[in-house]
Amino acid sequence: MKFIPHDYQQYAIDFIKNNEVAAVLLDMGLGKTSITLTAVNDLIFDSFEVSKVLVIAPLRVARDTWPAEIKKWDHLKHLRYSVAVGSESERLAALRKEADIYIINRENVDWLVNKSRVSFDFDMVVIDELSSFKSHQSKRFKSLLKVRPFIKRIVGLTGTPSSNGLMDLWAQFRILDMGKRLGRYITHYRNAYFLPDKRSADRIFTYKPADGAEQMIYDRISDITISMKSADYLKLPECIINEVPVFMDVKEKRIYETFKEDMVAKIKDEEIDAANAAVLSGKLLQMANGCIYDEDKKALKIHDRKLDALEDLIESANGKPLLVAYWFQHDLARIKERFPVREIKTSKDIEDWNQGKIPLAVIHPASAGHGLNLQSGGSTLVWFGLTWSLELYQQCNARLHRQGQTDTVVIHHIIAKGTIDEDVMAALQRKEKIQNALINAVKAKLEVA
Repeated sequence: MKFIPHDYQQYAIDFIKNNEVAAVLLDMGLGKTSITLTAVNDLIFDSFEVSKVLVIAPLRVARDTWPAEIKKWDHLKHLRYSVAVGSESERLAALRKEADIYIINRENVDWLVNKSRVSFDFDMVVIDELSSFKSHQSKRFKSLLKVRPFIKRIVGLTGTPSSNGLMDLWAQFRILDMGKRLGRYITHYRNAYFLPDKRSADRIFTYKPADGAEQMIYDRISDITISMKSADYLKLPECIINEVPVFMDVKEKRIYETFKEDMVAKIKDEEIDAANAAVLSGKLLQMANGCIYDEDKKALKIHDRKLDALEDLIESANGKPLLVAYWFQHDLARIKERFPVREIKTSKDIEDWNQGKIPLAVIHPASAGHGLNLQSGGSTLVWFGLTWSLELYQQCNARLHRQGQTDTVVIHHIIAKGTIDEDVMAALQRKEKIQNALINAVKAKLEVA
């Protein structure tokens, strides 16, 4: 297929070629893989600035998406690539092949740097989903930082750079520019731009940006960062966000409130403890969904309110395909018990969904992320249970609301009123505002004739 870049794509291609360090914040559906590969192709064969490229990506994207894009476009078919995934022997064999581009999944970065005994002689590194390096304590971050001084060019790609707030940015840009813009140490970054937020005595749990800090951070990174939102460049169909409220009865709500207040509840004579706020949050989300695990991982039913609401949505769809996002395994088990559903897990499942062969499908947000195209099979998504992760939330929504979708996308959220569901929705909206502010601050200015 002949690649004719849109103006915004050419702008991004030129930005990568003209900047040895580049953070490219591309919204879902804008073609970040083809953009980056075109820039890499030019750097290798036109300007001869690069000879060996490492692409780090989520497993499925490394295995399927990058090779598929290379094969798809006429101008890239001469690129030699090698996919280093699978067993250790398979990875080693792939790394020893003669190639222009080596593609590895992010879970194996530590192995590549510290254990493979393969020389790290890549002069360009592309990180697909830069946000997966947001933790400065992770092995992948520490390993890549160790070899960062030997990398001549580096590109970070993501659509969700600050899904949990601006604190996420430090590690990502520390990898990119070795601390030039946001500092070499997380403590210095935190002290310079943030104030303590939630705390208990001397222990600080969260931080919030100081007055004016957001703009200062954006200004610091703007010279190596461009951002593009799909709404600015693609004519996507409308996306309607809908909340479907459900209400627990008095007995069910009493169990929920008792557990919330006392951190202990008696459900069918089973005692469940919440040792800390994180565990409590997870258990309250379970209860809002209608079930909860005890200490023996046995699922105890509390209510079927969300299942009833899902049944109503299925009926009102009148045969139109529905994709249901679940979070806990007991959600999946109960949905399967009540409805004839099929999980989206394999390439065959994806193919059948996109061909309209699956009227009701279920998917976990963690497996519905980067690089998965489901827009051909339906346009309605139902969130049975919510997640605190803005990144997973946005990525899952973007499986349907993306380039190639022809129908209005409807995203239903089944919300148990008076529960933590409402807090999660509010938190997702707050995080989205912060992220959108970042994206808007460094948004690419294209002069379209």
